[in-house]
Amino acid sequence: MRLRSARVATFAAAFAAALIATTVVAAPPASAATATFVRVTSWDTGYEAKFTVTNDSPASISSWNVQFDLPAGSTVGAFWDALLTTSGQHVTAVNQSWNGTLAPGASTTFGFNVNGTGNPTNCTVNGGPCTGGGTPGTPATPGGLRVTGTTNTSVSLAWNAVSGTVTGYRVYEGTSVKATVTGASATVSGLAACSAHSYTVTAYNANGESAKSAAVSASTTGCTGGGGAMAAAPYLYPGWGDPPAPSTVMGATGIKWFTIAFVLSSGGCTPAWDGSGPLTGGAHANTIAAIRAAGGDVIPSFGGWSGNKLGPNCSSASALAGAYQQVINAYGLKAIDIDIENSDEFENEVVQDRILGALKIVKQNNPGIRTIVTFGTTTSGPSWWGTRLINQAAALGANIDTFTIMPFDFGGGANMYQSTVNAAEGLKGALKAAFGWSDATAYAHMGISGMNGLSDQQELTSPATWTQIRDWAKARGLSRFTFWSVNRDRACPGGGVVSNCSGIAQNTWEFTSITARY
Repeated sequence: MRLRSARVATFAAAFAAALIATTVVAAPPASAATATFVRVTSWDTGYEAKFTVTNDSPASISSWNVQFDLPAGSTVGAFWDALLTTSGQHVTAVNQSWNGTLAPGASTTFGFNVNGTGNPTNCTVNGGPCTGGGTPGTPATPGGLRVTGTTNTSVSLAWNAVSGTVTGYRVYEGTSVKATVTGASATVSGLAACSAHSYTVTAYNANGESAKSAAVSASTTGCTGGGGAMAAAPYLYPGWGDPPAPSTVMGATGIKWFTIAFVLSSGGCTPAWDGSGPLTGGAHANTIAAIRAAGGDVIPSFGGWSGNKLGPNCSSASALAGAYQQVINAYGLKAIDIDIENSDEFENEVVQDRILGALKIVKQNNPGIRTIVTFGTTTSGPSWWGTRLINQAAALGANIDTFTIMPFDFGGGANMYQSTVNAAEGLKGALKAAFGWSDATAYAHMGISGMNGLSDQQELTSPATWTQIRDWAKARGLSRFTFWSVNRDRACPGGGVVSNCSGIAQNTWEFTSITARY
């Protein structure tokens, strides 16, 4: 896990402002394009959204700009795939150089985060209405769609009533009407347990139907699976990023296990906390003692992004197994995590094989201990190096319990839920190919280790998205569900990617609370 230099939002905004100030955007006729707004994910204090800009004219357009207002108390945060500037509550989004030209019927999207709960109003695209017009006398689009409750089989919704003449409201899931009501609330029933849904709402009268509202996501309860308290073990790093008192986090969230970062080399094949701290003294040992005193337990993590690693420094698999064994003996461990994300271990065939051989020895010498390997991923699953690691684990009989991917910093995707699911399904395919497992067995040997809030590459995983990912993983029985890190599980008033907060507006320990319910 790491925090690298991230793109700075204020720089991007300043660059956008300078670019717009010196560039004249030739707007096509008002009827040339439409722009459709949807919420991708929502949380208590904000949401992630996107606009889809479509060229509805018979000729190509070479540029577009979308403008809208946000209500007081709501502001734009991070953004992507467009250049955004603000003036008070007014927001202007201008195409990037590579997505301004749209052929007839073609579309493109841009996304952004909003700090606050208000939806855009007064939307225009290239000077015309974002809707491209409408039938006179139809109701306005309902706003404020929100989830008010869930059960195993139902989702309850509410929204703000529309003024004027309104006959009723229709709740949609995709293009299907799921409920028709006269008031500003509805319950959609007959749903499957632990299933994910997305809804919009419209208002209608004798003149027609409004445009659909911004979408809201919800999941029914009744998820099963997981793997016990050990499966939910978020990373905690003593001595870094203003580490919280473990008992405080445990009492507030119900979490029982933590993954403690990081065991490194203090020179040669000698293990030490952070490469310098004694195994049984200092901040790490005190943290472990406090967790156990509060009724919890720990999984030490070997490696990480930075520092001097044991894998390249130990001369053989048996020597590396001996280094692992020193930590196992010091704390009477039930599990260890080998985080091999850095290229000096991950992208090195000799070191990969050494680690796998060492873990095979550890399993033989410590009956019942669980071994976890954690590594990066692409949006479609393990890279060549990740696939090699899996294939070698099978070939060497390393008997790894859990292969955990880190679905972030893969340079892609505003939709972190879908990117994570795609990456996990790719991992499942690699495990099935290497071991001949069924889907269920592969899932039981899989883990997800996310990054809460903003990643180093400004990818956003909101609390709502993390809840969706948790429910997906729980329904399939993944054996590990964790994130980097508890140190960052706090709001950042000024945003940014730093060591002691998530870069977004959130409740304190919110990601840990979500994880604890795995």
